[in-house]
Amino acid sequence: MSGRGLILAIESSCDETAAAIVERGARTLSSVVSSQIATHARYGGVVPELASREHLRAIVPVVRAAMVQAGVTLADLDAIAVTSGPGLAGALLVGITYAKALAFAQGLPLIAVNHLEGHIHAVLLNELSLPDGQRFVEDEPALALVVSGGHTHLYLAQPAHACWSYSLIGRTLDDAAGEAFDKVAKLLGLGYPGGPSIDSLAPFGNPFAVPFSFAQFKPKAHLAGKAPPRTKAARTAPIANLDPRFLFSFSGIKTAVLRYVELHNLRPEAESRREALFTGSDAAARPTVEAALATCDPQTLDLIASFQHAVVGDLMKKTFAAAESLGTRRILVTGGVAANRELRQRFTAEAARRSVRVGFPTLALSTDNAAMIAAAAWPRLQAGNFAPPELSADPSLALGR
Repeated sequence: MSGRGLILAIESSCDETAAAIVERGARTLSSVVSSQIATHARYGGVVPELASREHLRAIVPVVRAAMVQAGVTLADLDAIAVTSGPGLAGALLVGITYAKALAFAQGLPLIAVNHLEGHIHAVLLNELSLPDGQRFVEDEPALALVVSGGHTHLYLAQPAHACWSYSLIGRTLDDAAGEAFDKVAKLLGLGYPGGPSIDSLAPFGNPFAVPFSFAQFKPKAHLAGKAPPRTKAARTAPIANLDPRFLFSFSGIKTAVLRYVELHNLRPEAESRREALFTGSDAAARPTVEAALATCDPQTLDLIASFQHAVVGDLMKKTFAAAESLGTRRILVTGGVAANRELRQRFTAEAARRSVRVGFPTLALSTDNAAMIAAAAWPRLQAGNFAPPELSADPSLALGR
């Protein structure tokens, strides 16, 4: 081992095969991501079996590329980190199996990292690259909103003995916010992934044209808070233990969009848009904004803008309400949906109005990557918190209780 604090991290929880070398959890020497968007775009979403096969093809060249990019060898490493969950079982197993074999062969400690914790550390990793005057206080607690295609969770993150502890504050009861973006985009013929398409088209519509609303939650005594959530991180705290003000639900707005499309007979237009944008040799390629815009009438653009405005507003309302309730002056927003431009603008403006500090990862660190896994692994390396030899994938791994 070099003693430089070099960690090779591997991330394979869903549809990106990623590897990175990070020094002491702060300096990214390399970050390589192999995306599977072209593979899954034709199906309108991630196909687990195909994802596993693509990880098998990509894992060796991706790790090699990360090593070359960083200019290091296996002998220079101090540890290997890998995502152990939550995620797709087969996809996780590819990364875990490879990481275990490499750690055993090199005699290196193996560190298991929760994917959700990785997303939180993506913000912290970005903060370390900022000038001193723009950084947060390192030991200051933070409210973290993890919002992506598979997750919408609120955590209170607190430094604890060189590591971090997490308390679950709120979560979605059904669809994640990113999942709602993808499904609405698919319904409107905008392809997969849907978030970037909706984000690019929303500025051309009226965000107040369609009045979407969200239900208010009340605990149901007969369920005793035991109703199981339908999300990847299923083993979370019972609903009864969470404040209803901080619970999310995005299945309703998805259904409302469907009803609007049916009521205004927008399905034929959506089918025509799908054919226009996703036919030919480049059917899996993401269309340009100009090409997508040319297929959308004003009514569709208003629907897109109103949908995005409502979802971002709900995320913002509950996140700031939770921060105020907890007395937290620091908010971290992370995950794939954190790349959304409207979300960043509105969160930043509201944080300034409330004199609260808000942090985001870079756009590259918002989506799945391995640098965030290495950053989360660094405190565990310092604490000697290593994975057992029997480490396996945990598709429903929870963060915080």
